[in-house]
Amino acid sequence: MSIFDAESFDGHELVTFGREQKSGLRAIIAVHNTALGPAVGGCRMYPYASDESALDDVLRLSRGMTYKSALAGLPFGGGKSVIIGDPRKDKTPELMRAMGEFVHSQGGRYVAAEDSGTSVADIRLMSERTPHVSGLQQNEFGGDPSPSTAWGVFLAIRTAVRHRLGEDSLRGLRVAVQGLGNVGYYLSGYLAEAGAVVLGCDIDPGNLQRAVDQHGVIPVSTDSILATAADVFAPCALGAVLNARTIPTLRAGIVAGAANNQLATATDGERLQERGILYCPDFLVNAGGIIDVHHQRIGSQAGDKRAHIARIEQTLQQVLARADSLRLCTHVIAEQLARDIIDTAARAVAA
Repeated sequence: MSIFDAESFDGHELVTFGREQKSGLRAIIAVHNTALGPAVGGCRMYPYASDESALDDVLRLSRGMTYKSALAGLPFGGGKSVIIGDPRKDKTPELMRAMGEFVHSQGGRYVAAEDSGTSVADIRLMSERTPHVSGLQQNEFGGDPSPSTAWGVFLAIRTAVRHRLGEDSLRGLRVAVQGLGNVGYYLSGYLAEAGAVVLGCDIDPGNLQRAVDQHGVIPVSTDSILATAADVFAPCALGAVLNARTIPTLRAGIVAGAANNQLATATDGERLQERGILYCPDFLVNAGGIIDVHHQRIGSQAGDKRAHIARIEQTLQQVLARADSLRLCTHVIAEQLARDIIDTAARAVAA
């Protein structure tokens, strides 16, 4: 099958496959669109079942990054990279340095940052081979953008609750968090501080126990988290969690989380709407991390970064109001808004 015929191919500008035999590196870089600037996006490491599934993931993720940066008002295009392998077993310093060389071979068209399966330390190893990385500058968390991602999702949950339930406070509301890694852990803390009842799960018992001990999270099994009665479901693990099989089991009226590509297909957005479930588009609400990376790059103060992240609330309010008015799915409205921003930039360059 030609890559141009791949289901998730969306006019991508660049898709590059990389292999380095000595380190065992097998990776893909996808650049979706650079109308707004260089393609910036995380480097994910995951034990994909097949090369085809890795390709599908990087294509969908890079497209989401285009929309994410556009809606966040960032001078970035959309890109992503994936390393095929188990980060707990296959990751080595040599592998990450080889990935740095692969990123460098793109000549700056793609800029890598941390993502699921990689860390700031891994990106630092990549930086030994390329300057085209982000998220290494100091912030209040040592360069880690995860807390900023979590803060943006927290603001989105607050906005969605106000829109759907008419409540200004999260106190006493039940929020089910799927995935308590870096972002989910910080999100559960913000929610607990706001008085929410946080239920959570994680495939890693250590992540779950940390959230229980530090934030009072109520443990739920990974098999039952979607069917857990809650006001809000916050998916913070891997994507495609909302699909034809899982949506009928969902027992929350609002979905707002940090995971990328939560909808397995566009049709799943319609399924949520038919069930009366308010979906907050992931590429809008999880932009706090890429906003953090931007402010690290330009050396902003923490207050400037927080003010920028707070704009997620305003954009989400606009999307939710327009979706109600036009009776369209929220993700459709958000994508249209992002494309308008990108098209305007492209026309300005062409002129």
